[in-house]
Amino acid sequence: MGQGLVVGDLRVQQIERGDGGVSFTIVWPEGAVHGEADRFLRGHEGPGTQRTYAYLLVDHLRWLERECLRPGAVTLLDLERYMGAVGADVRMPLGELWRAGKRPYRGAALSAAAACLKGFYLYHAARGVNEELGRRLDKTRLPTRADRNRALLGHVTRSMPANPLAPGQVRRRHPKMLPEGARERLLELAGTARDRLVITWLADGGLRIGELCGLHLADLHLRESARCAECRSAHATVSPVPLLGLPRCCHKLRHNRGYERPDHEASADPAREGSERGAAFL
Repeated sequence: MGQGLVVGDLRVQQIERGDGGVSFTIVWPEGAVHGEADRFLRGHEGPGTQRTYAYLLVDHLRWLERECLRPGAVTLLDLERYMGAVGADVRMPLGELWRAGKRPYRGAALSAAAACLKGFYLYHAARGVNEELGRRLDKTRLPTRADRNRALLGHVTRSMPANPLAPGQVRRRHPKMLPEGARERLLELAGTARDRLVITWLADGGLRIGELCGLHLADLHLRESARCAECRSAHATVSPVPLLGLPRCCHKLRHNRGYERPDHEASADPAREGSERGAAFL
């Protein structure tokens, strides 16, 4: 969420308190405090959640102003339409384009926006404003195994709060593995050849992030039957870290069969050879 000079629109105002702390609120263009938003944000005092909720909420309040809606007249359909306008996968007409020229929310940002909106409207529903919307947002669900493991008394938990605005969770094959299709999406978003190389090697080589960051060109043995004799197939050798006592290990790399150099063209320069074969992974 970018910060900059805002003129003629709702904006987030940072307030430095006497005790040295910092608070955030939302003010109107003329400088008056937005009462409904300020009362809600006071319940999340602190530079973390309050700041995040302030910037998420001000975007929603600007959208309400454009749609000529009051918080007391908002429906669940309006909130779903707003979530679709900021990036959620919502199958309905979204109306006029919102946040033109800005990147849409993804993943954690969508979840945070959904939590902020639910909290904002439940706060006002508890005070008699738009109670119907509050009832439709105040949903529960059955707890999952992960929910029970995280909770202190998970074995007696019967229900968990649910948010109808939250994006659907992507099912992972394994807690430490990427979800299905994540690699292809990451490659689409990668802006440089270096980023594409990192994504490809992490996926194909099984390298940890720290191992890849400490990898040198001389550690890449991308030809069959390399002279190191550690592994007959193409591999990357990860040198040990003396202070940590980690063992020396090698990771097999998949060949990109689109690049095959004849033996008579083999380079005598190992550094040049590694850089050329490394480019084939891009």
